[in-house]
Amino acid sequence: MPYVPHTPEDIRSMLDTIGLDQVDDLFAALPEAVRFQGELDLPDGLTEEEVRRFFIKAAARNHGQLELTSFLGGGVYDAIVPAACDAIISRSEFMTAYTPYQPEVSQGTLQAIYEWQTYICRLTGMDVSNASMYDGATALSEAVSMALAAKRKKTVVLPANLNPRYRRVVTTSMRGEGITIVDAPVAFDGTVDIAALTGVVDGDVGAVVLQNPNYLGLVERTNEIQAVAAAAGALTVAVVNPVALSVLQTPAEFGADIVCGEAQPFGIASSWGGPLLGFIACTDAHKRRLPGRVVGRTTDSRGQEGYVLTLQTREQHIRREKATSNICSNQGLNAMCATVYLSMLGTEGLQELGESNLTRAAALRRRLGKIDGVEFPFAGPVFNEMVVRLPRPAAEFRAYARTRGVLAGIPLDGFAECGAGDLLVAVTEKRTAVDIDLLGEVLADFLAGREEVSS
Repeated sequence: MPYVPHTPEDIRSMLDTIGLDQVDDLFAALPEAVRFQGELDLPDGLTEEEVRRFFIKAAARNHGQLELTSFLGGGVYDAIVPAACDAIISRSEFMTAYTPYQPEVSQGTLQAIYEWQTYICRLTGMDVSNASMYDGATALSEAVSMALAAKRKKTVVLPANLNPRYRRVVTTSMRGEGITIVDAPVAFDGTVDIAALTGVVDGDVGAVVLQNPNYLGLVERTNEIQAVAAAAGALTVAVVNPVALSVLQTPAEFGADIVCGEAQPFGIASSWGGPLLGFIACTDAHKRRLPGRVVGRTTDSRGQEGYVLTLQTREQHIRREKATSNICSNQGLNAMCATVYLSMLGTEGLQELGESNLTRAAALRRRLGKIDGVEFPFAGPVFNEMVVRLPRPAAEFRAYARTRGVLAGIPLDGFAECGAGDLLVAVTEKRTAVDIDLLGEVLADFLAGREEVSS
């Protein structure tokens, strides 16, 4: 809706109603020293049509993933979004839904959240999930806080191959709580060095974090990591790609205590990196430490099924000193979108989705492996992204590929022993054989020195 300002008559009427002569009288209580004097140095305003034309032209300069072929990953993926997802969540009753404090008027929203929790529990094998989180990074931060509070410890071990954005959020969140962060070194194969991990996990550690697949796309030795944590009396916090859970071992199967991650690939467009959808789940023993809220299903006095807020550990109506988390609101609309997506996919569809990611990753490896000078430094199994080692700087190739309409990946120079030529390349179910061939062609031209001619 276009913005229509108040008319002078509107302003006069409002001032008369509150008994003031002019707008400046609203600020009379402020000291003169802090009040702006004179006129603001601003240009003349534009008309509504001029403003609209300005922003249309500005938006036209952007090139998103509809116009470009994206191999970006690192936690946010260019995945297929079924039209039904946007159609359903665009309904007014979903877009305007508020926090469901009153179950008698919020049954639809409560049921949708309950279904979301159920999906997360089925995917992870955990006993309880909450209503959702802002994103994967904050979900991990909350998971670490849960684990340390449960063990009454002040040290957490983070793997060196953890998503760097997640690491930054956890580091920032823990700083004010006096938490010590210890790194778990990476072995030559790109996964956590189990022997080194054993050396840093001692009785002072309350939580050991693992990411599977890790930031380099590699599948971790989850059972061995969990065994090291359990031997020292620490809890295992697993960060997982939920799409990968369709083909990999579930966190419950390898003994994780708390699980979290990012559900953006479930029907939520990558856009410009957000909004995202975090999730968190845990075993029954830790359910009362979950942040936010949990929706439960019950029956009323007449035997009718209903949904209610069951556990609320941090809400406006309790004392802050009793809170377990700073998280309050959940990403309700995104959780609804992911629930619609999973409902459409079903069990078999989800498995096919995971297998399609594996198939395309293998096709990408075969295609790029035919190019002279290209190597794959880590030989272990991957899910949908991998490290590609180039004989020239990866940052230079990224810049060149952009001129050819390709978002080639993420340079890894300085991350977990990676060098200037290492590039993280992701391939989802959205990437076709033609897309993969295009990346191979662009990379071959770049390495052959044909970039200036092609550009």
